[in-house]
Amino acid sequence: MKIWHFSDTHGNHRQLQPLNKVDVAIFSGDAGTYRDKYRNEAHVRDFIEWFGALNVPIKIMIAGNHDSSIEHTVITKADIYEAGIHYLENENILVDGYNIWGSPYTPTFNNWSFMKSRNKIHQVWDMIPDNTDILVTHGPPKGILDITEKRDRSLEMCGCSNLYKQVTQRIKPKLHLFGHIHDGYRSEYKNAGTMKIANCETLFSNGSVCKDRQMNKTFNNGRILEL
Repeated sequence: MKIWHFSDTHGNHRQLQPLNKVDVAIFSGDAGTYRDKYRNEAHVRDFIEWFGALNVPIKIMIAGNHDSSIEHTVITKADIYEAGIHYLENENILVDGYNIWGSPYTPTFNNWSFMKSRNKIHQVWDMIPDNTDILVTHGPPKGILDITEKRDRSLEMCGCSNLYKQVTQRIKPKLHLFGHIHDGYRSEYKNAGTMKIANCETLFSNGSVCKDRQMNKTFNNGRILEL
């Protein structure tokens, strides 16, 4: 199965080069940008129209913290399904024998969408079935393609430590797909890409296509992954 994974288009989805010779396209959140649910709607509706029209047999998406129009049901699950897209919100779908489970939630940071505090977000990860083959979350596990810059220009790993524990010790999916943490506008840190870690068979993919502080254009076309 050939998968096109991409994430964090933030209204710039039409800049991407659609990849039609794939079996599944998976988007891991942040089609929109604005916090206000009504301003957010235009980006997300246009993304759904664009994504739904792609010549790909199976299209799957989750929301992200910049998709307030989905969180507040200005855009509903039914709207997304009607466009020919499978929308996952703490649920799974079976595709060609592979169990795919998706969630939009990330640890709380400011006042955005689909967030839970770090001491409660395990309640979401506890729902992930043990037999998940492809895990799709908006945010990364801690320490994996998750470097960001603080106000003092120091760098920190801001992924979720409980997600890391559950993925590496319990779930052990073949693929873990996410976004949320973009490449930096400076060259000192890069998150978009794939990664493997010692003693873990999971391939991790950060599909972000934008860069911090340069949110008006895309810088890559996502990842092609195969199972």
